[in-house]
Amino acid sequence: MTRPLDTLLADLSDLPPAALLRDAGALARYAADATGNLSQPPLAVLRPATTAELSRMMAACARAALPIVIQGGLTGLSNGATPKAGEVAISLERMTRIEPVDPVSATLVAGAGATLQRVQEAAATAGLSFGVDIGARGSATIGGMAATNAGGLNVIRNGMMRAHVISLEVVLAGGRVLGHVRPLVKDNSGFDLKQIFIGSEGVLGVISRLCLSLRPAPGAQQTLFAAAPDMQAAAALLARLRRSAPGPVTAFEVMDEAIFARILAQGHRAPIEPKGIQILAEVETDAEAALHALLMGALEAGELSDVTLASSGFQAAALWTLREACAEAVGAMKSPVGFDIGLPVAAMPAFLAETRSALAALPQAEPAVFGHLGDGNLHYIVDTPDQKTVADIVFQAVARAGGAISAEHGLGREKPRYLPLVRSDDELLVMRGLKALLDPAGLLNSGRVLPPQS
Repeated sequence: MTRPLDTLLADLSDLPPAALLRDAGALARYAADATGNLSQPPLAVLRPATTAELSRMMAACARAALPIVIQGGLTGLSNGATPKAGEVAISLERMTRIEPVDPVSATLVAGAGATLQRVQEAAATAGLSFGVDIGARGSATIGGMAATNAGGLNVIRNGMMRAHVISLEVVLAGGRVLGHVRPLVKDNSGFDLKQIFIGSEGVLGVISRLCLSLRPAPGAQQTLFAAAPDMQAAAALLARLRRSAPGPVTAFEVMDEAIFARILAQGHRAPIEPKGIQILAEVETDAEAALHALLMGALEAGELSDVTLASSGFQAAALWTLREACAEAVGAMKSPVGFDIGLPVAAMPAFLAETRSALAALPQAEPAVFGHLGDGNLHYIVDTPDQKTVADIVFQAVARAGGAISAEHGLGREKPRYLPLVRSDDELLVMRGLKALLDPAGLLNSGRVLPPQS
């Protein structure tokens, strides 16, 4: 009896060597995403260079009844791109073409495998900018960012990835190509089908090309680092900046005492007295005096205990190094489990008090919190050997607070079982209906996003 993999290899035997990898050494590079706690080499890696090749590969996998995992830059943190046993990986890393920027419509067309950094550089060459930025910009691919609806550092000003995709092309599980890539900002000709693929984590189809909106290059930035007594005071400062700052707030990051102590333990130095909640914010303005006056008002109101403004680009970069050191601090933990959660900003103080009280009852559970307060996204990290109990505590508290169990990293294979906490039975029914319609054989990114039926 012919094995499914043999059927697939025979079907694709005329592909160039770069498009099909079978060597065990080569497969090891595709065994895991950045989550790092699971590893499984795929049966083979298919690497299309064009939409036509991707369509052919998807159709061949369907004929062989081989399950597929889709991979971009492997920067995900939910094991969404980590293969399961018996899966073939389709890597989009060769679909990297970026077409010249259209300066009139301020758009750019890119292949799904183009990195965020290359998109940013192409926009900058045309005197424009791309509105999404994340730390993994050098390796994260634009298709993967759309598939996970990535957020990052500037969501407070520019929105999530969804806000920057004008149109896209997607290949369905059986190989059909759906959609188009054109710079039409206004197109109400029927359903906006692209929206069901953005944020679907590849379970409905594989994004192959995208038309992205660009924006003017940012103006002068004022970067501040401050300390607030608690999260409620930090939220009050955010409200003050949104209401009265002499320009738009482009970033508003927070770090609690626990994570900041771990950052300092890695050898970094605090620019101010490290008490309470540490805040890193940016305002797009050249009116430094007006911003300084606003911050003095925040100090007088008790929203801040200390604050400093960067006096140069070098100092601003040094302040951002402290925020980026959060990953370094998490990496130094013994048994970290991370939660990428979304909460109404007003609900954060009560949520933090509730979860810290519950975790204090466990023998080993040390929480540390940082994230994007401006858009309600916290990275809630707990150093604990009892990860299942901690996950139950955190996710149930998120649900009670009216929050999201995944704000920007996606569900992947890590969180589907918790989805019923924040989605109704009817919502899950619609999600499963879309999956059955677009991937009736269930071969595409199976076991991701959707919880098992019971």
